[in-house]
Amino acid sequence: MDHTATFVITIGGLATILSILGIFAYLFIEVAPLFYSATESSIVSVQVKPWKAQDHTPVNVGVGIDEYMEVAYVLQGGTITLYRVPSGEPIVLDALPTFESGQITAIGRSSGKANSWGLGTRAGQVVPLSINFKITFSNEKRHIHPVVTSGKPLKVTPAPEPIRRVAYQETEEGPLTAVLTEDGHLYLAKMQEGGGGLFAMEEEGELLRTEIVDQRVPAIATLLLDSMGESLLAGTEEGDLLYWDLRDFKNPRLMGVYRVGSSITALSYLIGDRSIVVGTGDGSVEVWMPNIDPDKGGDPRLYKIRQFVPHRSAVTAISPSQRDKGFVTTDASGDFAVHYSTSGQTLLEIPGAGTPIRGVMFSPKGDGAVLINANGQFSAYHIVNEHPEATFSSLFTPVVYEGYRKAMHIWQSTGGSDAFEPKFGLWPLMFGTLKGTFYAMLLATPLAVLGAIYTAMFMNPDLRAIVKPTVEIMAALPTVVLGFLAGLWFAPLLEKIFPAVSAMFVVVPIAIIIGAVCWQFSPRSVQKKSGHLLELVAFLLLVSGSIWICLQLNKEIEAWVYDSNYKEWLSSTFGVGYDQRNALVIAFAMGMAVIPTIFSISEDSISNVPRHLIAGSLALGATPWQTLVKLVIVSASPGIFSALMIGLGRAVGETMIVLMATGNTPVMEMNLFNGFRTLSANIAVEMPEAPHGGTLYRLLFLAGLILFIFTSVVNTIAEIVRQRLRARYSQF
Repeated sequence: MDHTATFVITIGGLATILSILGIFAYLFIEVAPLFYSATESSIVSVQVKPWKAQDHTPVNVGVGIDEYMEVAYVLQGGTITLYRVPSGEPIVLDALPTFESGQITAIGRSSGKANSWGLGTRAGQVVPLSINFKITFSNEKRHIHPVVTSGKPLKVTPAPEPIRRVAYQETEEGPLTAVLTEDGHLYLAKMQEGGGGLFAMEEEGELLRTEIVDQRVPAIATLLLDSMGESLLAGTEEGDLLYWDLRDFKNPRLMGVYRVGSSITALSYLIGDRSIVVGTGDGSVEVWMPNIDPDKGGDPRLYKIRQFVPHRSAVTAISPSQRDKGFVTTDASGDFAVHYSTSGQTLLEIPGAGTPIRGVMFSPKGDGAVLINANGQFSAYHIVNEHPEATFSSLFTPVVYEGYRKAMHIWQSTGGSDAFEPKFGLWPLMFGTLKGTFYAMLLATPLAVLGAIYTAMFMNPDLRAIVKPTVEIMAALPTVVLGFLAGLWFAPLLEKIFPAVSAMFVVVPIAIIIGAVCWQFSPRSVQKKSGHLLELVAFLLLVSGSIWICLQLNKEIEAWVYDSNYKEWLSSTFGVGYDQRNALVIAFAMGMAVIPTIFSISEDSISNVPRHLIAGSLALGATPWQTLVKLVIVSASPGIFSALMIGLGRAVGETMIVLMATGNTPVMEMNLFNGFRTLSANIAVEMPEAPHGGTLYRLLFLAGLILFIFTSVVNTIAEIVRQRLRARYSQF
């Protein structure tokens, strides 16, 4: 039987170890893809007849592709060529808009998911062009049919004048365009719809025109409009970034001029039209962001917040992702790069063959890109970059997010629009985990350890036989019940009686000290005959009476100590607010969950100290307290330390109490009166909404892995310390 028991226990131990290693391996497998590098593979390369232009005239080339990466197009000087991907087979449509040779002098793409273009002409007009993809299904097979339409030209310039640069944008009010003419004039035109839709005829709506006059206008190299039509950006050949407010369309106002450095060759908004990507002639790639000084107010100012790995030559084109804060850039050497703004990382670099790239587009789903170079070589790439948001720096270091003036640790995984910038800073969750654990242990440790000492050393054995099982039964209370009571009953109650509760931390200890002193002067006969029962009853009455008095004087205490309003007093004195569900609630609730574990193990450790050692100490003249401090606690220290570590692990991994009794606000403050969010609670809250295999899904597994590693390290250190304490005090 001994051999059988040894075999079963050994197998059970090995199975436990293998199970733990299996859990670790599974977590690691789920987390590892977060940090995989981006990869690319070529899909198709087709030779397109290049559009010839004079050296002083910009080569007007654009490319695009549908969301399934099955149909691509090349726009060269108004000529549209369509291809099947990946076969490279040309697509012939019955009717395509046609333009005279040399009529189109500039093109500009509208931001957003629609493939809408504005074609600037030699006559000073802008022709709206839309390339849509109609999807049909037959025999369970998808078919994509391109549909190309054009609207009536918008007469932007007062007189026929060749357009050199054009920015085009579809807005809710109608098409908006900004053009720079060969003669150095900057015009704005906006078609206000009269009910005829986006491509309304001029007689069906009103065409508004205005001119922006500035000495820097002739040097403008690139133009950019936001999707709302409220601002205009222009980059000059001297490296100045001009920023206009267009909300008063008739009177555009220059809000600022910013020095970038080298000539600005490309501009683009990221999704959401807040962050601005700036490409320059020396190859640098920067992200600028508008922000309003909360102290000064006024117009927003642009700030450079990120610098990426530079290109080896001038940046020629920028295309933002339509799903996240990623974007691609190309240069005059044919190089191609993928970046992600939030992390500030260049994720992928593809060297070119030395031929300048003229047009590029990030695929709608962010899984590919199409581009065309100056020799008319059209290429399509498949890009594997599933988790660009997740880098070590974006997860564990402060990040300057859109709308913020300084780098911060923030966790905010979801938003109300596609333009939302995910904020995956894990430090607020880790901080919240440690905060909740700290306050819970701060309350539980003295109560549990001192209670264990009293129960094991001083309590009558008959009374101990009742108290110890009662406390241990508390460990069986479901944490969801404790969380429910803490969140829905105790938190509102604590908000009402907070002045009384704060007074209890002073009144109750003083009352106990006074009661203990008075008990020493009670007749010895009473003390001996009571068998400690009377002592316990007196103690309970003393504590209950002190608590009752504080509750009865709740309003008076608030008036005397907190100037009649404790929330305003906390705010004015310490600059902290009071949230109903806060760390103080967690300290009480989670402390109640941890106390039975620490108490039980500590009491067992103290009780297991050999009685003959205690008797010998007392026989040699040591007092009970001297015996306790110099012998019992020292001998039981390994067990007490283990109890504290097990209680710590219990508090770190607690889910339901913190989930139900805190505000689940991921803030990094040690303020006792506000909420927090822990790693475990965050997993419980967000896992049901996390798309399988997505970045958030894997980050929640990363949170679990962090908890797993943390508890493993703590338990390992605890075991090492326990063994050393045991070896050191083994002589007892």
